Amino acid sequence: MPTGFITNFLSAHETELISLCGKIITAGIIVLVCRLLMTIVKKITIRVDNVKLGIDETILSLLRIASKYVLIVITIIMILSVFGVNTTGLVAILGAAGVAVGLAFKDTLGNIAAGIVMVLLRSYRKGDFIEFSSFMGTVKDFDLFTTSLETPDGVFISAPNASIWASPLKNYSRNSKRRMDFTIGISYTDSIETAYQTLRAIVDAEKRFLKDPVPQIMVQSLGDNAVNITLRAWAESGVYWDTYWFQMKNIKEKIETAGLSIPLPQRDVRIIEVKKDKFDKNQE
Repeated sequence: MPTGFITNFLSAHETELISLCGKIITAGIIVLVCRLLMTIVKKITIRVDNVKLGIDETILSLLRIASKYVLIVITIIMILSVFGVNTTGLVAILGAAGVAVGLAFKDTLGNIAAGIVMVLLRSYRKGDFIEFSSFMGTVKDFDLFTTSLETPDGVFISAPNASIWASPLKNYSRNSKRRMDFTIGISYTDSIETAYQTLRAIVDAEKRFLKDPVPQIMVQSLGDNAVNITLRAWAESGVYWDTYWFQMKNIKEKIETAGLSIPLPQRDVRIIEVKKDKFDKNQE
């Protein structure tokens, strides 16, 4: 390309080129400011989380994601405005497009809505052990679209927020204490009072049982093969399973040491002998 042509082109369009360069520089500054604001918001939310002001980490994570997308949209609109695009009409077009996209991705928007509602209601947070539908596990991550769980056997589950919101939810970590029930069957020939004394000794020795509510010991039912006695006690959620597993073994051993028996299911079978001559007569 001849040098003269370039010189003439630059001379003829000097004003437009200077204006274009200014717009490009302005757009670059807007992008940098946007990235700076994203970094500031991220650092603020992380610092708030570290300070422990009582704000749920799930909410902070949601705020980080929402602020990121809001800043991106604002940045795009500002850059288009710098280049002379009519953003008023663009906003109207984006609104109409948003309606169409919303109809096309209603399930995705449903996940977002469900995620926001569950965050506001604090249905669960990271680290909680939850159960919904046929799934249960510890919440590892939570965002606008999905909730990630890890099951007790180490399986990863990613569930849409809408599916969790649409089903009854059990949060085993929400309350600070939980009740455990132990049902022990003793023989009808055993002493109920001996069983009561044995269970009371177990309650007195177990420091992880809470004093309030008071542990209860009761005859739950008179079964076909055993008298079923139930011990109900409360423990803090953090030590629930350790206490439960230990006492399942401990109660059996203490019951047997006290001379009580845990009967197995029994069934009486009666054999009726039919005399051969009587059978032959009935056949005739």
